[in-house]
Amino acid sequence: MALHFDRGEYADRMNRLKTALDERGLDGILLFAQESMYWLTGYDTFGFCFFQCLYVGGDGTLALLTRSPDLRQARHTSIIEDIRVWTDERGARPEIQLREMLDSLGAKGKKLGIEYNSYGLTAYYGKAVDAAFADFCELVDASGLVDALRAVKSEAELAYVRRAGELADAAYDAAVELTRAGADEGDILAAMHSAIFSGGGDYPGNEFIIGSGEDALLVRYKAGRRKLSANDQLTLEWAGVYRHYHAAMMQTFVIGDVPRQQIEMHDICREALAACEEQLRPGRTAGDVFEAYAKTADDAGYQAHRLNACGYSLGAKFTPSWMDWPMFYRGNDAVIQPGMVLFAHMVLLNSDAGYGMTLGRSYIITEDGPESLSRTPLDMVRK
Repeated sequence: MALHFDRGEYADRMNRLKTALDERGLDGILLFAQESMYWLTGYDTFGFCFFQCLYVGGDGTLALLTRSPDLRQARHTSIIEDIRVWTDERGARPEIQLREMLDSLGAKGKKLGIEYNSYGLTAYYGKAVDAAFADFCELVDASGLVDALRAVKSEAELAYVRRAGELADAAYDAAVELTRAGADEGDILAAMHSAIFSGGGDYPGNEFIIGSGEDALLVRYKAGRRKLSANDQLTLEWAGVYRHYHAAMMQTFVIGDVPRQQIEMHDICREALAACEEQLRPGRTAGDVFEAYAKTADDAGYQAHRLNACGYSLGAKFTPSWMDWPMFYRGNDAVIQPGMVLFAHMVLLNSDAGYGMTLGRSYIITEDGPESLSRTPLDMVRK
């Protein structure tokens, strides 16, 4: 089997999940999030775009219901032994076959958690599961239960995270080398991905952000490439990825003449990042990190140009997003703990002036504070 961790690692994770189930009074849980399945068993697939469910009993029972294309995928990449296939056909009812699987495992009448808040469970199938299980067992929303367990990484996971950080730096180097007036965004993007793939990395959980000119103020990917002009700006957000573990970075490069206002914006971003680093310590909260970013921007007169969030947790994530729980926004009382991997991005977007500026790094939280996953300088990149 193509497992990325030893059996003892998976046994530890199962024990943590069993403890969490017991604390909530649950007899088991229905997992629909691909991240949950990968973390618990190693199961690695993009087949979660279709209906599939991993049942975990309070005693550690594992049973996967999936489609036929993922039968061998599950056998090869996971520790799951009980793998069942629902039938692709006109009028297929995988929710009924899921109920039948659970009935065979003695789950009727039990109290089961379910991951409703998951990309792997659409509203359509969520309603179908509720209807099919109405008189079978009690379903309780357990969204976020496994997310909270995944947020604190083991040493084995952190080894992959550090490798992801090295790949993120390699992508940065490739981007810096190619960025100049006349350069094609497509060539820059290709070089960044090449650096990661040639280093043994993986596809990211979402597209890299790349935008120049007016698009440098966008913080989402959009289709369409352009060439950099003599005086330009280029915003990049990317992640090194290794065994699905992410280390994200974000930075805006300036080409040609550097406007005074962008120099000021970069200085504010750097000051804000330093303030956030002071909050990236055990016992502080995700909300504390956001307040450090907001206060710095607001005190500098940039309240109208900042965002309402400034980062989030990272880990082993699948499409459509590498963002994980918790996120840095006002009032979030999620406590920062050693072993978390957190990405802080400082973003200022002045649509009136047409300037953007960003600066972001990922960190491992230690007892002594944040460990940066990047060796690159925080100076403005001028080309």
